[in-house]
Amino acid sequence: MTREIFHYIDGKKFTGTSERFADVYNPAIGEVEGKVALANAADVRVAVESAKAALPGWSSTPPAKRAQVLFRFRDLLMKNMDKLAELLSREHGKTLADAKGSVTRGLEVVEFACGIAHLLKGEFSESVANGVDVHSTRQPVGVCAGITPFNFPAMVPMWMFPMAIACGNTFILKPSERDPSCGIRLVELMSEAGLPDGVLNAVNGDKEAVDALLTDPDVSAISFVGSTPIGRYIYATGCANGKRVQALCGAKNHMVIMPDADMDQVVDAAMGAAYGSAGERCMAISVAVAVGDETADRFIEKLAPRVRSLKVGPYNDPETEMGPVITRQSKEKILGLIDSGIEQGAELVVDGREVTLQGYENGFFVGGCLFDKVTAEMDIYQQEIFGPVLNVVRTKSYDDAVTMINENAFGNGTAIFTRDGDTARDFSKNISVGMVGVNVPIPVPVAYHSFGGWKDSLFGDHSVHGMEGVRFYTKLKTVTSRWPSGIRQGAAFNFVSGSDD
Repeated sequence: MTREIFHYIDGKKFTGTSERFADVYNPAIGEVEGKVALANAADVRVAVESAKAALPGWSSTPPAKRAQVLFRFRDLLMKNMDKLAELLSREHGKTLADAKGSVTRGLEVVEFACGIAHLLKGEFSESVANGVDVHSTRQPVGVCAGITPFNFPAMVPMWMFPMAIACGNTFILKPSERDPSCGIRLVELMSEAGLPDGVLNAVNGDKEAVDALLTDPDVSAISFVGSTPIGRYIYATGCANGKRVQALCGAKNHMVIMPDADMDQVVDAAMGAAYGSAGERCMAISVAVAVGDETADRFIEKLAPRVRSLKVGPYNDPETEMGPVITRQSKEKILGLIDSGIEQGAELVVDGREVTLQGYENGFFVGGCLFDKVTAEMDIYQQEIFGPVLNVVRTKSYDDAVTMINENAFGNGTAIFTRDGDTARDFSKNISVGMVGVNVPIPVPVAYHSFGGWKDSLFGDHSVHGMEGVRFYTKLKTVTSRWPSGIRQGAAFNFVSGSDD
């Protein structure tokens, strides 16, 4: 029997009124395994009203008590780890180990948010002028919403709502309609942890639901993770409607390989960074920039056999190293880009287009692909493939590699592999990318630092989680005060300053 997935509003399941549904696939077998309700504007408004009603009580709840809910939520995440991973993998296709890892990275943000009482501490200055003190506080923004992608249906929501809720906001989650079950389950677990009804709601939907959130006057802030074209739209529309917006978008992440790099380490790093989660990660390495032909030749000689032997299969096979991509449309787009790479002159060293698995012939599988002699003009370089395809670009010098990366429209993540400290330091300082790895292929910061790119990879002033997350989900208020002390100064026609007598 096909499962039906509904919204979760005001502490309970909400069926909605739109009567529209979307298919949810198991990508390993290519078959529909669920139906998800798609919210209309009226359904979204129900969620907003619930969040708005819960805001006064929750925002006035002491931060330490908010943290107690998050501590209980953390315990529930640990107890439900295997079930969450199974739910996630069944709809997304990634391996169980990868699914558990992504839940764990989200859990780390929950743990960071548990320290919110310390993170919300303001500043105080005594006697900035005669009898005048100044202090600052950070207060909740209001009703917030998060629009999250299919590739991390547990981790990315937990980058958002724990921070927002810890800061005293209420929150509406709009998970991807392609794999919504894990997001809905996280919201249910928050209720089980004791979160008051209405503080965290979830609505499933497509563009109609997104537009309703972007234009609703009672939604104060929008967080988004997804592609650059949609992120640009989210940012422009949200800002035009007076909202605070953070939109984390697409990427084209480069890994520079210097001639002195440990090539075995480089190959291990490339395998995980390029082919893990079938390349469906905004921090996936999709371009290896080899400095010098000899470096490129050594890299490909060692990497190609590893890519050919990559174990592709369903998530529930313990030997699987890489699962399918999310939809048939994604598979077709990836295959089309591979074809264009061949037509435009790149050399396909490893061809994973014809991978077939007995019993999974209808699954959305693409094997690992490796291109050599890719140039910056080719479609496979210009576009975010979001699949298991690694492009090798050859440059003559380190400076050429840096120029190529800095001229790219995206600036999400990058890495350099070298034994030379001077080179690594120069790269870290001068590369125009938001997250940099030195001998680390996927430089995703830990929860108490912040995640965010530059250029077309981020629209808005704040990254997610860490202190940037606290700043995004709060408004700064500064109070200047003087109390009667028997001193009367008369009327003042200037600003208070430290030089006042």
